[in-house]
Amino acid sequence: MVFNSLEFFIFLFIVYMLYWFVFKKSLKAQNILIIVASYTFYGWWDWRFLSLILLSTIVDYFVAQKIYSHTLPSKRKFWLWMSVFFNVGLLGFFKYYNFFIDSWIDMFSLFGYSIKSTWTLQVILPVGISFYTFQTMSYSFDIYYKKMRPNKDFLGFAAFVSFFPQLVAGPIERASNLLPQILNKRVFKYNQAVSGLKLILWGLFKKIAIADSLGPIVDDIFVNYANYPSSTLVLGVILFSFQIYCDFSGYSDIAIGTAKLFGIELMSNFKFPYFSRSIAEFWRRWHISLSTWFRDYLYIPLGGSRGNKLISIRNVFVIFLVSGLWHGANWTFLFWGLIHALLFMPSFLLGTNRNFVESFVGERKVILSLKEFYQIIVTFFSVTFAWIFFRSDSISHAFNFIKRIGSNFSYEAYQHPMGYRMIDYYILIILFILYEYSIRKDERSPFKFKSKAIRFMAYALVIFGMLLFYDSFIDRSFIYFQF
Repeated sequence: MVFNSLEFFIFLFIVYMLYWFVFKKSLKAQNILIIVASYTFYGWWDWRFLSLILLSTIVDYFVAQKIYSHTLPSKRKFWLWMSVFFNVGLLGFFKYYNFFIDSWIDMFSLFGYSIKSTWTLQVILPVGISFYTFQTMSYSFDIYYKKMRPNKDFLGFAAFVSFFPQLVAGPIERASNLLPQILNKRVFKYNQAVSGLKLILWGLFKKIAIADSLGPIVDDIFVNYANYPSSTLVLGVILFSFQIYCDFSGYSDIAIGTAKLFGIELMSNFKFPYFSRSIAEFWRRWHISLSTWFRDYLYIPLGGSRGNKLISIRNVFVIFLVSGLWHGANWTFLFWGLIHALLFMPSFLLGTNRNFVESFVGERKVILSLKEFYQIIVTFFSVTFAWIFFRSDSISHAFNFIKRIGSNFSYEAYQHPMGYRMIDYYILIILFILYEYSIRKDERSPFKFKSKAIRFMAYALVIFGMLLFYDSFIDRSFIYFQF
């Protein structure tokens, strides 16, 4: 079941009505409904993997109790590692097993040894496993570091782990934020619900009108790159930048908006990252729940920036490489992480990586200065270059793509694979950029107009855009489901 489907909205309406009109007076009943709804939502893809969510819930629930009950550091650390080994073990088997086996075979082939791939398995990747394992693991870390006490309400904890709006593609919530909201009585707030509906609408627009409509163009260019001139390849990479941003941030908007309908506030996951003025700022604005997870549970425990410079540099490379590997079992993702580590390194070495922490672009003046415009363009194209490796099927594919850009300097007007007018897509993206810039102060209020007439006009334009660019033949799944 995907957010941009009729089935989901029928499901959402039923759950919403039961939540507020049938089980409103009982917190326990509401949490049981969340669990049933979440397991139904997830089981829509493949019910067999529900056992993994349940097992992860049980393990981390009891591990947290054990960590808290012991005062001896060695005992506490033992139970923490139990959580880490279990969750990473799940990821390792379902997501990386064949990758490591194939890499092992390829390494031996370099030395002239031929090994049959009899060890590889037909393993299906469970949707969202990278997200909910990190969420439960962070709970164990927080108990270990004494940031919170373990929860004794198993049903409440199960609702926290499986909460369906953010179950399969985030945001990766922290127990310190989401769990108290699950365990305490929720009160319906009209303004919160309206805000949620606005975010859902905006997220659907980004997904349907932009991400889905750009998908066939990007696929065509990346698959047939050898037949296209450099201008078309550059176009393909730029369009992929907007496709993946609108796909993932659109999902996050719908997730945050849906949670609001149930009286729950999730953390922001995207804050207009393409208006960043440096790579460091980009990573404070892109996939925030993941980047802060690695900061808090990997970078800081490794020593962060507290040690000497070499140790700090090592830690930076570790989190970027692990972040790359988190995204997928392919060398392309590791290389993508490496590129971002290299792009981040100059500002880290110069001590400018903390610039722009408390500010956003155009904070004082609506019109960008030449310096800000230059910084945004350089950052955007640096990130866009790295997307080539993220999108490519292999390292060789990515390098051949780049080689084609550098060796075939020519311009040729690109023709849409389905025969649609490309000018419509260019206008759509330009208008989208301008609108995002106008709301850059608050990522959670996409339709913040004082005038009702202008607000309803914006709703109408967004709905018209979705209808105009909707194509029933396009794959409507979200890109990050594969991660």
